[in-house]
Amino acid sequence: MAMAPSAGCPGIGAGRGARRGPRRITAAAGPGAAGGRGRTASTITEFGAVGDGKTVNTVPFQNAVFYVRSFADKGGAQLYVPKGRWLTGSFNLTSHLTLYLEKDAVIIGSKDSSQWRDRGTFAILWRGTVSVSQDAISLKSGWDKYGISFGRPTSDIRINRVDLRSSSGAALAFGSEMSGGISNVHVNHIRIHDSYKGISLKTARGRGGYIKEVAISDVKMENVHIGIEFTGNCSSHPDESFDPSDLPVVNQITMKKLVGTNISFAGALSGIDGSPFTAICLSNLNFSMAADSASDSWSCANISGYSETVSP
Repeated sequence: MAMAPSAGCPGIGAGRGARRGPRRITAAAGPGAAGGRGRTASTITEFGAVGDGKTVNTVPFQNAVFYVRSFADKGGAQLYVPKGRWLTGSFNLTSHLTLYLEKDAVIIGSKDSSQWRDRGTFAILWRGTVSVSQDAISLKSGWDKYGISFGRPTSDIRINRVDLRSSSGAALAFGSEMSGGISNVHVNHIRIHDSYKGISLKTARGRGGYIKEVAISDVKMENVHIGIEFTGNCSSHPDESFDPSDLPVVNQITMKKLVGTNISFAGALSGIDGSPFTAICLSNLNFSMAADSASDSWSCANISGYSETVSP
């Protein structure tokens, strides 16, 4: 998600009688209650946001987060969202920020596709925790012919030292919307726990595009149902006009130094008949299986590459 640069903070100090700059919350009441005593707090309306369900508030949210970042080394800050329906596109969150929504405050995602980026380059995710029901981190780059024609890949991604949990999805996912291409991704030193899937790669006929040059190392998994899943049979499409002859390329995927405990199924790797996944390399994988795990811990089809020191 992109964060717009800000030359100032719209709304702060604007208008007669408006206070200037942030305020200090000194009592656990009102918007400061969730943020703790003494934290700096700002309200989204100070940045020009309007909670009418119609006004697009992407820039106010981006500017607000940009502003409160300056308080990260001062105990953090709180961004208060009052009652209303706040329409917005994508905006970044930041460390040491409490996003406080009052009762009946709803943040609504814009239906305008221009407000959302589905691809990115030169992104770094370092030190953090993501705990969700669906995919925790998901790399994508466009869907079927629309992603192919737009032609903007997701590339040069670094993910390092993050803690991931996904109760019904994958902790780390690639695709299935990857038609613009995903490449040059390095993932190191991550912890995956209490998740349905650990690492997932999804694509399908009609996607086109590629997923290549992905290196994943030093991963610890705990209490994961499926450790690794690759599939070329993800059947969802945006409409019926996709071309099944647009075959994706999956190549040069390396995973090494993966350790897992209480894993129900080690790996299910299935490429596409006629377009197999190639150069899939597994090295130094050691999964301790759960008591109720299947007797056959791996299944592979339409896959080529090599494995070394993999248990089971």
